[in-house]
Amino acid sequence: MRQAAWATDFSNITPVATLRCFHQSSSLRWRLLPAAVLAGLVLGGCSKSAPPAPPPAPPSVVAEPAKKELVEGSANFVGRVVAINKVELRARVEGFLKERRFTEGDRVDKDQVLFLIEPDQYQAVVEQRQADVASAEASELNASAQLKRGQELLQSKNIAQSKVDELQAAESVAQASIQQAKAALNSAELNLGYTQITAPVAGRIGLANYTIGNLVAPSSGPLATLVSQDPIYVQFPVTQRELLEARREIEGRGGNAKDVKVKVELPDGSQYDHTGQLDFVDVTTNETTDSVTLRAELANPKGILIDGQFVNLSLALGDPDEAVVVPQAALQVDQQGVYIFVVDEDSKAQVRRIETGPTKGADVAVTKGLKEGELVIVEGIQKVRPGQPVKASPPQEPGDSGDGGADQDAGAGASTDESKDTPKDAPKDSPKDAPKPGATVDDSDKASSDKAADDKPGTQTQAASPGSADSADGTKNQADQADQGDAGDQNGQAEQEQNSEANAL
Repeated sequence: MRQAAWATDFSNITPVATLRCFHQSSSLRWRLLPAAVLAGLVLGGCSKSAPPAPPPAPPSVVAEPAKKELVEGSANFVGRVVAINKVELRARVEGFLKERRFTEGDRVDKDQVLFLIEPDQYQAVVEQRQADVASAEASELNASAQLKRGQELLQSKNIAQSKVDELQAAESVAQASIQQAKAALNSAELNLGYTQITAPVAGRIGLANYTIGNLVAPSSGPLATLVSQDPIYVQFPVTQRELLEARREIEGRGGNAKDVKVKVELPDGSQYDHTGQLDFVDVTTNETTDSVTLRAELANPKGILIDGQFVNLSLALGDPDEAVVVPQAALQVDQQGVYIFVVDEDSKAQVRRIETGPTKGADVAVTKGLKEGELVIVEGIQKVRPGQPVKASPPQEPGDSGDGGADQDAGAGASTDESKDTPKDAPKDSPKDAPKPGATVDDSDKASSDKAADDKPGTQTQAASPGSADSADGTKNQADQADQGDAGDQNGQAEQEQNSEANAL
């Protein structure tokens, strides 16, 4: 009984605990083995120091030598085209528009009739005033005759002097009535003339604001706008500093301010055919902008310059001089002024402070700080730091393809060769090598088979391939189910062995 009791206790405690501990430790060892191997590989790789990175390649820039050219002294400004004569045509009498005798946008001549207001009522007033003049003249004749007879009677003492004085006053009133009637007639004739609206100057007429049949009056606003176009003005503001500099430049070159020529650049960048002349400098300064208004007059026979148009203009300050020029794209500005990047003898970028002068197209003259022949960086400036080595190349000529096409061809050839080197019959990854659910293996066989499955190249390639993500997920799920099935079988076998040993004891 004592031995049986001991055996019963031993079978209930010690064998079961031993088997469970053995099974758990064995399973844990197999699961921790890949992690331990991976940690060893990582630590082994970290122990080796990486080789130092190679220095970066110098940035590629485009540089061209500074050159000397003839540059005309000039000052550039922005101006507005202003018509010499700009007229708003308005009705001076009230009435209905009867005719419009022009085409909108056409050129019109001076004194050409443009609008006609119905003249009937004004013609009637003129005729009435003419009748009033005739009546006043008749009254004046009668008064003159009465005065003449009264003077004859006065000589014979047949009329009183007071009566003669009355006749004299009546004649004067009649004469005044004639003048009054004539003045009314002149007013009526003027109103009749105002029914014809004519062009006060020659020029081009704009849109008509009223059409035929509309009632117009002096308060109706402009009927149309007429502007003269040949010649035409260009007005532009100049600061006090710019005005002083221009005057010094003109005097230094031996010129005269009255002989300053003005060249106009049109909005599309082309040069205007005609050169103007400066004809006016304002006598006051704008207090808000501290600028002075200048004006130039230009010929405009083709009507290219339009009233209100913005244009770029330059003042020719003297005869052309030879100067070093660089592209305006090379200029950089900071708080200290204007500077450029030049490439020295050691192929390094260096900052060069310069002073600029007049412009010539896309170039600008350098008056100080640069010599002819020095390499100036014109492209890739944003990639350059002072003292940094650079790889300078000359600018490409228009139509030159450069090396870009060769690089593209080489890249295309490399991609083609790589596609050729790839075998057509390369095996595709497939989840067929994954363990199937429900497979029963021993502990040692299962561990070795799991490790072999993990080490298979096909399985790793499939997991790394983006196109087989779904297949890899399915394989992983099947492997997990297989592990769960094997674990359940092993637990069942362990319980059966435990029960058999307990019964034997």
